[in-house]
Amino acid sequence: MATDSTHGDSAAVLPTHSMTATTGDVALPRVSVLWSRLRLPRTRIALGPVPGGIAIASLIICALALVVFSTSGPTALVPRSNEVFPGWEAGPLRLLSSGLPNDVNALGYGLSLRLIVMLVAYGVTLAAASSLSTRVIVGAIVLLHLILLMSPPLQLEDVFNYLGYARLGALHGMNPYTHVIGSEAYDPIYRFVTWHHLHSPYGPLFTAATYLLPLGSLAASYWILKVVTVLASLGFLALVWRCARLLGRDPRFALVFVAFNPIYLVWAVGGFHNDFFMLVPSMGAIALLLVRRDRAAGAVLMLAVAIKFSAALLLPFLLVGVWPDRARVRQVIEGAVIGAIPLVILSVALFGFSLPNLQDQSTLLTNFSVPNTVGLVFGVGGTPTLLRLFDLAAAVTVIWLLRRRGDWVANAGWATLALLMTLAWLMPWYVIWVAPLAAISSSPRLRRATLLFTLFIIVTFLPALSIFLSNHGIFPLSTKAGKASQRLERKLN
Repeated sequence: MATDSTHGDSAAVLPTHSMTATTGDVALPRVSVLWSRLRLPRTRIALGPVPGGIAIASLIICALALVVFSTSGPTALVPRSNEVFPGWEAGPLRLLSSGLPNDVNALGYGLSLRLIVMLVAYGVTLAAASSLSTRVIVGAIVLLHLILLMSPPLQLEDVFNYLGYARLGALHGMNPYTHVIGSEAYDPIYRFVTWHHLHSPYGPLFTAATYLLPLGSLAASYWILKVVTVLASLGFLALVWRCARLLGRDPRFALVFVAFNPIYLVWAVGGFHNDFFMLVPSMGAIALLLVRRDRAAGAVLMLAVAIKFSAALLLPFLLVGVWPDRARVRQVIEGAVIGAIPLVILSVALFGFSLPNLQDQSTLLTNFSVPNTVGLVFGVGGTPTLLRLFDLAAAVTVIWLLRRRGDWVANAGWATLALLMTLAWLMPWYVIWVAPLAAISSSPRLRRATLLFTLFIIVTFLPALSIFLSNHGIFPLSTKAGKASQRLERKLN
């Protein structure tokens, strides 16, 4: 039995900036007669529960080791910890891990090795998913979340940016869409945040929700936000399971595909990012559409859009999913309008007509975002002209996918992957936007593409790669476009 239980296709701070999922015999991909002569057969591998269990244990050990080292004291694994690292940020495991070495290069190579081990273990669990019990998979997921909950934010500190904008509005009465965290330089949060001079890019619903935190106590609000984020991740995975069952996919494989991805564990859960608050209503909208609660699906999706605007990409694909039933199309649109009205009222009441700042970060470059990487091939990096061409390519791709027949979930996944590949400011955890769509779709090609993108992200964000490039005088942002991006980033920091 194949680990990938679906068939067919839809028509697929350290400076850290699969694999196989199927079983069976040799199978030729579905291609035209011409291309079939040029393609090699793919071997689908199935593994039993023993190697699958060993792989899961490896993921748990690597996650625990990462948390132990990150809590041991000021360390390069935790941004700004050499400047400020209170006990409430480090977490309870600091009492068990004090005195561990804190050499930057050693930690960088150690994290790189752990990521590689986790990547291999991820591939093994994918190959063994059909032989693993639901209890083992779910138990491992819960244990991994509990371990990562004990960690300070890894690699990036967006959780403090969330709190900075919340305190800016709720404690100091300043609109985070018109004021910056630098306006509250006297607040204790100031020492923890990254973006001192960036207007908030986060949606009004998320920003308003953070106003409800007990912001008088920074430690309490920090831990409440961490706990709620981890619970949101578990809720999101439950919805992945539910959608997979509704679509007739193997839910065990879907969970393994999403939850055991090293990016999901290290950067998304370990970084306590608010993307989970977007993904819960996004997957909820898909689940509601699959059970024909179309009006509710449209309304729930608006919650996701009000958290992160990128969720709006899913709406046209929901409409395609119910097409050509005009009654269902109308219900989805009605639900979206009904759901948007109170959110707009909330936004205007709290923030006036100011909108999240999506512009500044969209002009920044990361070392190996796809546009900058393509630009580096030509020696120019991610120039504004090249970024506009990538944006145009993404728009054309989305329009083509909306007209494409087949699995609308897979098409939504391809559209999301196209969006990620055109982002100039590409962060590792963005992979979790496309992973659930790939996991529950009928497209093996989309899953393979998502796994290849995961591999690309992990390799390009390995601390060891950054150390190697730096030691050899190679700087991906040394182009004219890269230097302009660095100047803007310094201005916003």
